[in-house]
Amino acid sequence: VQLQACGGGLVQAGGSLRLSCAASGRTVSSYDMGWFRQAPGKEREFVTATRWSGPIYYADSVKGRFTISRDNAKNMVYLQMNSLKPEDTAVYYCAAGQNRGTFYVPKRESDYDYWGQGTQVTVSS
Repeated sequence: VQLQACGGGLVQAGGSLRLSCAASGRTVSSYDMGWFRQAPGKEREFVTATRWSGPIYYADSVKGRFTISRDNAKNMVYLQMNSLKPEDTAVYYCAAGQNRGTFYVPKRESDYDYWGQGTQVTVSS
């Protein structure tokens, strides 16, 4: 599976951006899909994930502001980011993970098998 993330950019605090992740090589309808981010000088962290079976998870820091969605017919995953804050500034990565079980919650980097190249999001104050 190859993943290509795009849609990043520079936005003022309070603004919105929509990231897209295009998958190729294999249909991702049976994969868990996630977004992670890495700010300068910090470790990569979980943002959100959507399981192949439907459940969605968010980091507390983005709940109520970010929305993950997927279009399996187009092999796409999206991240709608609203009410952006300067602390959301980071490189955002999309990832795909094979199904690891019914009650699995894919929030760790090790839960994912394929990664995109990242797209920069910069939020100015």
